[in-house]
Amino acid sequence: MASEKSFKKRKITDDVDGAGGELLESLPADIISDILSRLPISSIARLMFVCRSWRSLLTDHGLVPSSSYSPTKPCLLLHCDSPIRNGLNFLDLSEDEKRIKTKKFTLRFASSMPEFDVVGSCNGLLCLSDSLYNDSLYLYNPFTTNSLELPECSNKYHDQELVFGFGFHETTKEYKVLKIVYFRGGTSSSSNNGVYRGRGRIQYKQSEVQILTLSSRKDQTLSWRSLGKAPYKFMKRSSEALVNGRLHFVTRPRRHVPDRKFVSFDLRDEEFIEIPKPECGGLNRTNHRLVNLKGCLCAVVYGNYGKLDIWVMKSYGVKESWGKEYSIGTYLPKGLKQNLDRPRWIWKNADNGKVVRVLCVLENGEILLEYKSRVLVAYDPKVGKFKDLLFHGLPNWFHTVVHVGTLSWFDTPLDL
Repeated sequence: MASEKSFKKRKITDDVDGAGGELLESLPADIISDILSRLPISSIARLMFVCRSWRSLLTDHGLVPSSSYSPTKPCLLLHCDSPIRNGLNFLDLSEDEKRIKTKKFTLRFASSMPEFDVVGSCNGLLCLSDSLYNDSLYLYNPFTTNSLELPECSNKYHDQELVFGFGFHETTKEYKVLKIVYFRGGTSSSSNNGVYRGRGRIQYKQSEVQILTLSSRKDQTLSWRSLGKAPYKFMKRSSEALVNGRLHFVTRPRRHVPDRKFVSFDLRDEEFIEIPKPECGGLNRTNHRLVNLKGCLCAVVYGNYGKLDIWVMKSYGVKESWGKEYSIGTYLPKGLKQNLDRPRWIWKNADNGKVVRVLCVLENGEILLEYKSRVLVAYDPKVGKFKDLLFHGLPNWFHTVVHVGTLSWFDTPLDL
């Protein structure tokens, strides 16, 4: 009986494979591409697993137009950190709002990296880092399930602090992973040189910038390269914005140099360059974040009680092009009112960006916000109104990553 069922299943699959392949191949490529451009990436990903012919047409022949998955209609990846940081769900905002529900990805490498942080999202690919031991890095496409464990760096240091970045440069067509290591002198077996305590926090005198390049060349060898000492001390968080092929960071103030700087790392030239800041005041404190909105570098400046201003650099690198584009007032989502015994406590640390995160600008012009890692809110700047977004299956705690889905992989990229 088992063999008979297996035979029938195999025969049905072959029939679908043949019929599906013939149907698709009978249509002109431009018509197929137009049809697929109207589907959300999650639906197209499911089509890949219908039969071998469909998967081949979708991936090998490049019929899926990558330009159709606009950042204004992104997928939202929800990195769940309760009870541990190992969940990855998603919401496809390109679907009808009433039909949107949370779906969960199954991570094949979960056993080798039980808890992880999301370093960054770029062109449909995620870079994930081991949040427990900092030893592992993975490249991952959640819709095709392709994954790759990146090689370890030969230089390892004891008691280190890491800052990551991940991005793609359209000119070189290369993905690059940036790792900035701040450490005490020597390797893991060395003594306590090059480190001292200041204001209760360990501070490191030594540093090294390491970079890994991933391209579509079949003969490439994945290995880390050292770019020498880091010219700046950055905040301990991953790169906040990828704009114009450059990763962007914020420097950490020093005792005698309190001024914070905006610094970019060019993924093509592999150089750090300072970026002019807006003349808005308050940027020497931890009350701001950098974000990419509609392809522009933006500075989110936080005030009291969750108020924030968004400054936009309309011409990249031009100081005079900075302008205040949005001002968003205080808002307390209903979901937080229901789950907090003392709602006023929510505003603790509100001026350093720990309450409200600016995610992206949607196609209708609304600004997508995340409150306290628990509630998603859409803000309409035209009328100044907020709307809580309620989706079925939303996790209790999450960190939102704006993600533009694709079916490509780093060694077989689609035309961008």
